[in-house]
Amino acid sequence: MGSTVNVLQEQLRTVRMAETAGELPILLRQAEQSSWTYLEFLQELLRYELEKREKKKLERRLRWAKFPYHKRLDDFKIEEQQSLSTRQLNQLREFAWLEQQYNLILLGPPGLGKTHIAIGLGLEAVEKGFKVYFSTMGELINLLKTEEFLRKAQIQLKRCREADLVIIDDLMYMAMDEREANLFFHLVNDLYERSSIILTSNKGPEQWGDLMGSQGITTAILDRLLHRVEVIALNGDSYRIKNRKTIFEEESVQS
Repeated sequence: MGSTVNVLQEQLRTVRMAETAGELPILLRQAEQSSWTYLEFLQELLRYELEKREKKKLERRLRWAKFPYHKRLDDFKIEEQQSLSTRQLNQLREFAWLEQQYNLILLGPPGLGKTHIAIGLGLEAVEKGFKVYFSTMGELINLLKTEEFLRKAQIQLKRCREADLVIIDDLMYMAMDEREANLFFHLVNDLYERSSIILTSNKGPEQWGDLMGSQGITTAILDRLLHRVEVIALNGDSYRIKNRKTIFEEESVQS
């Protein structure tokens, strides 16, 4: 019996059912104990393999997404944000906008949850089977500038261009020279009407021209980004300041 199982395991690996091959002895015991029919055993065998394959695909998509951390939308305090309703957030979570290649721009001062929303949407998109790529603007510009001669940059940008959803965090955090702006334009052009883009920025599109060094390039970028877009301007007090931790005791300090 043992040798027969070993042969079956090798045959399963040959047809690329490695996950099932490793689990086969356990599945056989379960089949015997539960008196599975041949059909039930085959169904369980295939269910197990497909489930493991999907788990591996999910892990790979999460790894390729390169999220700096995982924050769920369920943890976002929507009641503290007047410019975005629960209904609107739920509508974003349905991802009809992603299927239609709409872009999403999240504007507002630091600390209001722009990155939290972007990552939360990215995580749920990955779980729904979409390919997602996350990068800060600074990291992205560095990749674009080194793509010609660095293999790592080429791999990362290939994943970016093939993603269904590209998240660019802190857009226009710092000024770009004309070459950097031109490289960014070509990336946006590559993604145009093929992928959706989520941008977070503390500056509105009307200010981007001052930071790109070229009004012509800025106009061309905006023309593609704003063709199909939803702009959400967050406002209020910084969550980080309101929920800051202190090294002091809660009671007031007596002088």
